[in-house]
This record gives sequence, structure tokens and C-alpha cells, in this order.
Amino acid sequence: MNLRTSIRSATSGFTLVELILAVGVAAIVLAAINGVFFSAMRLRDSTTRAVEASLPLQRAVDLLRRDLQNAMPPLTNGVFSGTFKAGQVLSTGLNQPVDLELCTTTGALKENEPWGEVQRVDYSLRPPSDASAVGKDLIRSVTRNLLSTVPASPDDQSLLGGVESIEYACYDGYQWRGDWDTSVTDTNLPSAIRVRIRLAGPPGGTAPEPIEFTVPVDAQPRTLPTATN
Repeated sequence: MNLRTSIRSATSGFTLVELILAVGVAAIVLAAINGVFFSAMRLRDSTTRAVEASLPLQRAVDLLRRDLQNAMPPLTNGVFSGTFKAGQVLSTGLNQPVDLELCTTTGALKENEPWGEVQRVDYSLRPPSDASAVGKDLIRSVTRNLLSTVPASPDDQSLLGGVESIEYACYDGYQWRGDWDTSVTDTNLPSAIRVRIRLAGPPGGTAPEPIEFTVPVDAQPRTLPTATN
């Protein structure tokens, strides 16, 4: 009886065909898992690169919006006021042509810097430092000490590279204008400013669609009451 039981136990188990089928199924499952895993890794890397590439553009757009929304209106009563210039104008602090210059109340207050929140900001396109780079660099020049008797040196901030062109259009209530200068003829800020940024495409490739946004300007000029007898 024990001999028969031992023989029956020795002959029971998986056959060679079953083992081959099991190994094949396991290999197919592992290959599928491996493909899904590496596809997820490639998707994550491409998403990370896309997000990192869009960060400078988003930062530049946010800074432009904030500066334009907090632009200081010009005043005609001698009180400290801001200037607004757009469209290839001569900068007050840089002594060179810029695309946009304005005084804005976006300066950060610090204990070790005796300046207020008003600062002069210039936006201009300059040739890139890298000769092999495509397009130009968008530079934001900030001057904090506006009341200094000696011209203060602006702080240049490189916001975005690979820019083909940037256009500013100012709305006067009736039409869009490509130039605006409160130090010459215009006595008020525009009602809105439209910004269009064109990025340079790869050599021999297609340029991406331009980025365009409009910033309404709510600031209105204020004048002091005139003293009368």
C-alpha cells in the first residue's frame, strides 16, 4: 500500500509543456509591464521638459502683467508721477531705445534699502550672449533709486530667451496705437495694453504660435485742488 502511494506521488506534478507555457505567459506579462513602465517614464520626462520650458515664458508674462497693472499715471501738478512709453522710445535711465518703459508700484520694500515701492522698469530685446542661440533675449531693467541726484544703474534681469519679436499696442478708447509717450503728447495712461510675443522657431522649422494677452489699466490721473483766493 505504501509502495503504490509513493509511486502515485512520484508521477504527479507539472509536465514539461505546462512549464513551458507558464514561463511563456510570465515572460509576456513581464514584457507588457516593462513596456508600460518605460512608457510612463518617457511621458513623465517629456512632461517635465515641457513644464520646465514653459516656466520662463510664464514668469515673463506674469511680470509684464503685474508691472502694467500697477503702472503709475502721469500727473501735471508737479507731484511725483510716472512716465509711460511704448514703441521704440528712448529710455530715461538706459539712454538707449527700449520697447516699453513705465513707472510701477511693484518694488519690494526692504529694511536695508531706503527706497519706496515705486520703480522704473524697462523692457527691451537684446542679442543673446550665446552666439549660437536663436532669437533675442527679453531683458527687464529695474531702477529703484529714482530720486538720486546721480543716475542710478539699473538692474538687468533676463526673463526669456529665443524671442523673435515683441509688440505693444495701446488702446486710447477708440483705436489701438503702436506708440505712447506721456512725456511728450499723451497726458494719460492707455485704457488697455496688448502684448504679443513671438518666439523664434528652430532652424528650418515652424515658429510657434504667438502669445498674446491684454491688460486693462484702471489707474486714473489725480490732480490736487488749485488754491483760490
